[in-house]
Amino acid sequence: MPRPPLPVGTYGKIRFYRTTTGWRAMTKYRDYDGVTRPVERMGATQAKAERNLKRELRDRLTPVQQAGLTPESKFGEAAELWLKEFEDAVTDGTRSPTSLDTYRGRLNSIVLPAMAALRLREVTVFRVQQVCQAVKKNQSVDSARTVRNILSGICGLAVRYKAMQVNPVRDMAPLEGRRKASRSLEAEEMKDLLQKLDSSEVAIRHDLPDLARWYAGTGFRTGEALAVHWHHLDLDAGTVDWAGNLIRAKGTGNMINDGKTEVSERALALPTWLVTMLRERQVRLAEKFGIEPGELTGPVFPNTQGGLRDKHNTLARWRDFRSDAGYPWVTFRTFRRSVATVLDDAGLTARDIADQLGHSKVSTTQDVYMGRRVKSRKAAEALSRVEWFAE
Repeated sequence: MPRPPLPVGTYGKIRFYRTTTGWRAMTKYRDYDGVTRPVERMGATQAKAERNLKRELRDRLTPVQQAGLTPESKFGEAAELWLKEFEDAVTDGTRSPTSLDTYRGRLNSIVLPAMAALRLREVTVFRVQQVCQAVKKNQSVDSARTVRNILSGICGLAVRYKAMQVNPVRDMAPLEGRRKASRSLEAEEMKDLLQKLDSSEVAIRHDLPDLARWYAGTGFRTGEALAVHWHHLDLDAGTVDWAGNLIRAKGTGNMINDGKTEVSERALALPTWLVTMLRERQVRLAEKFGIEPGELTGPVFPNTQGGLRDKHNTLARWRDFRSDAGYPWVTFRTFRRSVATVLDDAGLTARDIADQLGHSKVSTTQDVYMGRRVKSRKAAEALSRVEWFAE
């Protein structure tokens, strides 16, 4: 029976041979391409020859190292490989294009200026901690955590391919910091804000009143609302199917992706006042575009040409309005928090609220076996009862 081959990345018995100048240590090493090759090193003594050989075996090139990544490589080279892996993951659909844009921006503006010239063997816990603490001090704790994720990803890649022995980011002290307290709109604040939207010519011109009501009636994320098309709505049943998430990626422009989590894909029952608003909107938009209401096929909240609305432009228009209206702290996410508050006050369970908001903090059984269709009308009924829109 033939002897089994060595496992990839291992070596066999070390043999020693005396030479005219000292000792030669030799073994067979099975490389990462599956080929077993002889490897030898010299030394003045048998022990030195053995140490030299084991050092060579320890640093034996992996496939990525064959492309040039070693402990002597610069951090910037590892960062380039890591970014390429991230880009491939975006192409495969396992990572978000917006995450790529964010990480690429932080990498180029913060990480590489601070660390690109360091050798991988010089990247220490102190150094990565220093970079993150500087970002926390000068920007925010959230930005520092993003930078930490980038550093961890790059160092993790280097560890996987034996260009570094350990990932120093794992031994960093926690990046602690207080976030601003989240606020939701009280009922009177909501009514006042919506009245100001309805009386603002600028807000009406930028189609903000209906959009704000959509967020207040669903708790959708910003991009989720802008991705909804008319065919996702069933106004007779009073439901909306999840339509994806509108994003703008560098080099691609506006696009709809699959959302943040699997449970983002949900269908919701709509409160009665929101269905009424949507029917009126349908008639108004059909008249604008010169078609019958039933022929509308584009986004429910389109741009002036009827196509996908740019999220960043919409956010900019909202910032202008909220400052003038006296609500500088209100973002579209504030409506989302307000929906959660209303549902909590109405006595809905955490499961009901998670279904409404598309949160992933639920059990695997609930995620996989409860499905993604309308699970309950409790949320719609609770939102229908609030008096935000009373005459």
